[in-house]
Amino acid sequence: MSTLSPQQQAQFWQDGYLLVEHAVSADLLARLQRDFQQWTQDSRHHQTAYGKTLDGRARFDLDAGHSAAKPGLRRVNAPIEVSDAYKEAMQSSHMTDCVAALIGPNVKFHHAKINAKLPGSQTAVKWHQDFPFTPHSNDALVTALLMIDDVTADNGPLEVVPGSHRGEIHSLWHDGVFTGAITNDMALKCQEQARTCIGPAGSVCLMHTRLLHGSAPNKTNRPRTLFICVYSAEDAVPCSPNPVPTEYEGLLVRGERTGRIRTTPYEIELPQRPQTASFFDQQAQHQ
Repeated sequence: MSTLSPQQQAQFWQDGYLLVEHAVSADLLARLQRDFQQWTQDSRHHQTAYGKTLDGRARFDLDAGHSAAKPGLRRVNAPIEVSDAYKEAMQSSHMTDCVAALIGPNVKFHHAKINAKLPGSQTAVKWHQDFPFTPHSNDALVTALLMIDDVTADNGPLEVVPGSHRGEIHSLWHDGVFTGAITNDMALKCQEQARTCIGPAGSVCLMHTRLLHGSAPNKTNRPRTLFICVYSAEDAVPCSPNPVPTEYEGLLVRGERTGRIRTTPYEIELPQRPQTASFFDQQAQHQ
């Protein structure tokens, strides 16, 4: 029996996203929250991005307003490498089962990060699609955004354009600069059609890799933390370097290896590898 109902699967392929509650157990959710709270406390002792990931870039990224009194930890790269709880959620949770129900039975892990918006954070994510950051031989990729906190209409929720995954792949290059965002004109059109994705902590938003999405700053006194995992079908092969390199890239989380490659026709510019801890700095170039 499938983890998702036929109606849920149909909704995902129609809209390009699906919200599912209780994607992890209550115990695992509490462990995820504790680990992030500890990282936030640790960040008070740092003034710039710190820690190292597989390619030498920082693991913990801080926003411009960060201080010891008001920590602004906005990104944790590859948290699965430093937390048993986050690795378990990525590999062995109901969330993983839901992804397999959509692009399985054979599913690989690609990369993971935490995007956080602490109270009063000015961090916003400009409109984009994930696929231009992580092109593969086919687009059977799902981004799973697990809500570590309650996500409300005001604390910087994910905003999406339903059905946009069935449209064109938009360029993230403008005037010779890789901005990590679509054009301002297109972003305005997206905002007019936007639908917010809200839910209680422990919910997951399963998002097609080509879905247009973004998010606004957190205007509340409550945190908004998302654990973001990217998965692909086993027969989807990466066409560019991983933007968040991890020792677990290519880990088979469901099914078996077939040794086959499936291709679908599309054209896209290769992305630019981020030089800093996150793509927020790339997006900052596009005003």
